Amino acid sequence: MPLLQNAKKALRSSKRKTAINQTLKSKTRTLIKKAKLEPTADKISAAFSTIDKSVKKNLMHKNKAARVKSGLSKLVVQTKTEKKTVAKAVTHKATPTKTTTKKKATKSKTVAEKK
Repeated sequence: MPLLQNAKKALRSSKRKTAINQTLKSKTRTLIKKAKLEPTADKISAAFSTIDKSVKKNLMHKNKAARVKSGLSKLVVQTKTEKKTVAKAVTHKATPTKTTTKKKATKSKTVAEKK
């Protein structure tokens, strides 16, 4: 048992941090197990989120997190509907180029107005 005031305070904060870390570790482990048993996109997304949080809190090394995430993503088999949504997402990314053409058109108008 600590005798000094600062040692007592350090022990209290250490216990508090340990409790928080244990809950996050437990949550991460359970979500990884659930994602391995039934690999759906939602469960894997939740597992990825908690893995990233545990890396941020230094509970898991970033290389281990990358290894676990890679293994989980290999379990997902893309169905036809998921492939279609990925294709839609790719075509959706192409829309910002239209806005850039509008910007170019406004620049050309300003040049015409200057003349």
